[in-house]
Amino acid sequence: MMIGHGGLVAVNGGGRTGVTIVSFLLYFQVINQFLKQLGIHPDWQFVDVYGMDPELLSMVPRPVCAVLLLFPVTEKYETFRTEEEERIKAQGQDVRSSVYFMKQTINNACGTIGLIHAIANNREKMNFESDSTLKKFLADSLSMSPEERAKYLETYEAIRVTHESSAHEGQTEAPSIDEKVDLHFIALVNVGSHLYELDGRKPFPINHGQTSDDTFLEDAVEVCKKFMERDPEELRFNAIALSAA
Repeated sequence: MMIGHGGLVAVNGGGRTGVTIVSFLLYFQVINQFLKQLGIHPDWQFVDVYGMDPELLSMVPRPVCAVLLLFPVTEKYETFRTEEEERIKAQGQDVRSSVYFMKQTINNACGTIGLIHAIANNREKMNFESDSTLKKFLADSLSMSPEERAKYLETYEAIRVTHESSAHEGQTEAPSIDEKVDLHFIALVNVGSHLYELDGRKPFPINHGQTSDDTFLEDAVEVCKKFMERDPEELRFNAIALSAA
């Protein structure tokens, strides 16, 4: 898997158990087509985040309601993830009940989980078609636990079929269920003026502190920078933002 200088060119790494959803290239044009096929009107579109300095961030259309980060799963990251989980379990954290979070049980589906996290936590902003596949999935799963949502996605044929259609448009090959994939997607969202990291491999959302509609992109980028700082020798990082079209 590779990452280009601009857009993301690899998606749906991560995941450890369960069924496999076919992987697809996540050029933001492809992911926007995927969202359209799921019944979301293109009032909001994913755009590339070309860099993390103020000048490049100024090129991203505002407002931004979610960021997807692609990063490598390395030994350093896994060590940090374990320590972070233990620390939060010991100290606790505030997570609003309105945060929509689901676990990942499908191999190579973290891109899809990231999309669902991004849309689900901004569903009031989205303009869904009346027969939207994703709208129905969210309505059905809203009262479910994170584990139940994951199981529901495993059996939700309509999203799988749409996903495979997008994969073919992206001209990718499905990875073997046993293929070792070391790139992973997470979503960063603003719920109740707090910035949450949503990763289906983790047991719960991570609250990264206060944010606002005006500062969300810059605040999300600060979280992204922490991922990069933990693995300074790694170059495989990239991000896309869900922006008002």
